[in-house]
Amino acid sequence: MREKPLIGVTGSRRKGRIMTFLNRLAVWRAGGRSVRITWDKPYPTDELDGLVIGGGDDISATLYGGEVSVDVRVDPRRDEIELNALKTADELGLPVLGICRGSQIMNVFYGGSLHTEIRKIFKDAPQLRTVLPRKCVDILPDTRLRELLRVDHCNVNSLHHQAVDALGDGFDVAARDEHGMIQGIERKGGRFLLGVQWHPEFLFWQPRQQRLFNALVAAAKERMRS
Repeated sequence: MREKPLIGVTGSRRKGRIMTFLNRLAVWRAGGRSVRITWDKPYPTDELDGLVIGGGDDISATLYGGEVSVDVRVDPRRDEIELNALKTADELGLPVLGICRGSQIMNVFYGGSLHTEIRKIFKDAPQLRTVLPRKCVDILPDTRLRELLRVDHCNVNSLHHQAVDALGDGFDVAARDEHGMIQGIERKGGRFLLGVQWHPEFLFWQPRQQRLFNALVAAAKERMRS
């Protein structure tokens, strides 16, 4: 048995190398090893101990019955490889941390849906697009996310224009912003399945955000021992 869990980190082939690097750095800081996964450089999920599904392009609306728009950029090949990875992770019981797009596709995999364009639904919400922690989110009590962050409210970044709508099977809301938009989802008990709408990897100086990666790696280690 290897000493350090191997965590697959998915990302975009076209962009997002800094994002992927920071995710992999966070995994390393948590005591794990990582491998970058893109649609043109896949890695067998059954050889992994956990998954980070990273941010990036929008998810194809056809996957959740949403409104197809020409104004969004999708990556169907990435959708496919991540859905396949989530399927294998589900079969093997791998822990998963979903970040931004990753939280959304995890929700879609388990039967949920998305708001294709949040500006049409949350008209009073400011259209933030920044890696800086300028958005306040409320962390719901009695959630795994609250246990990890150890605060009731925290400021996060925002790089999205889509968001979770109907929850996937077995998921609960873990965080919302002041406008009611879902900012975190999780499955209670058992396997580690957590998704956040923000990018904790860009908040690497905040110990509370690093704890999300610590928890993923700890769950992977626990699974290795079982």
